[in-house]
Amino acid sequence: MSLRMSHPVRRPAVVLLSGAVALTGLLAVGGGVASAHVTVSSGDAAPGGYGKLTFRVPNESDVASTVALRIQVPTDTPLTSLRAQPVPGWTVSLTQTQLDPPAEVHGETVDQAVSVVEYRAEDGGGIAPGQFQEFALSGGPFPDTESLTFNAVQSYSDGTEAAWIEPTVDGQPEPAHPAPVLTLSAEGAAADAHGSTDTATSDTATDTAAADSADEGADGTAVTALVLAVLGLLAGLGGLFLGLTARRRTVSS
Repeated sequence: MSLRMSHPVRRPAVVLLSGAVALTGLLAVGGGVASAHVTVSSGDAAPGGYGKLTFRVPNESDVASTVALRIQVPTDTPLTSLRAQPVPGWTVSLTQTQLDPPAEVHGETVDQAVSVVEYRAEDGGGIAPGQFQEFALSGGPFPDTESLTFNAVQSYSDGTEAAWIEPTVDGQPEPAHPAPVLTLSAEGAAADAHGSTDTATSDTATDTAAADSADEGADGTAVTALVLAVLGLLAGLGGLFLGLTARRRTVSS
């Protein structure tokens, strides 16, 4: 496994897209094409936060292996911090570009960001037919938007490529090669809300327990009062009996 950083370039996104568009005539790979697509997902990516991105890459060819994956990272809303997770049997390179205008992150000016991430299989390796591989990136901060699009190009050992760059439009059929789209959710806020809900639940449980305790105390007091009343009644009856007995003795005398 090796990691290399390429020198900053100014227009890698244009190069990636132009190359991908030029290869749209080679999208039919091998003898049969499955319905699986290159996708991106995250369990913790939220606007303004940091998280892990997982790109799932299935091999759609019946005869060739996937040997490279090039991912275009948006630079209009840049992820100023981005790192790649090593994958055994693959090398990864991160290409940076100048930001114009620079981005402000935590009060500091950032003038460069990663624009292209490329994974390349070592000789004899890759994703074989019928298999898939996951590639992970970690970074942020994510922009305040609902989604991010990551155009990608998948290369095969027979020289063909699949360009996952077509936009998905609401209300229209899914394109043959849709670009991977990451949906950003306010999970951090949801976690806070969840915590608040838990606190409220805890408070409710505490109040309920206190109410139950108060009820139990009231019940105990009522029982005690009842016992004392019964004892008082018995004492009164005992006194009445003794009084009657004494009166009878006096009359008899």
